[in-house]
Amino acid sequence: MKVVRKPIDVSAIFYQEGVIVPIKFRIQKSDESWVVVKVDRVIAKELEKLAGNKMWVFTCESTIGDMQRLYQLKYELDTCQWMLFKI
Repeated sequence: MKVVRKPIDVSAIFYQEGVIVPIKFRIQKSDESWVVVKVDRVIAKELEKLAGNKMWVFTCESTIGDMQRLYQLKYELDTCQWMLFKI
């Protein structure tokens, strides 16, 4: 996977027990158009602490175009921001 580190918009479910499940996200391409990707499956979820910032790291799988792709989404707990980290 290649490191991308782009901010994204995410639709997610936040359960009252504290569980977060990403449903879909959109990312802006270089030509300023938007691409919406539905999260087909969350493979793994882990809590990462990087430079004092806690982040949930979601390893996910989706069909993008005609290919099955693995990627990582990160959710920073302090700022409530999402990013596409690797694809």
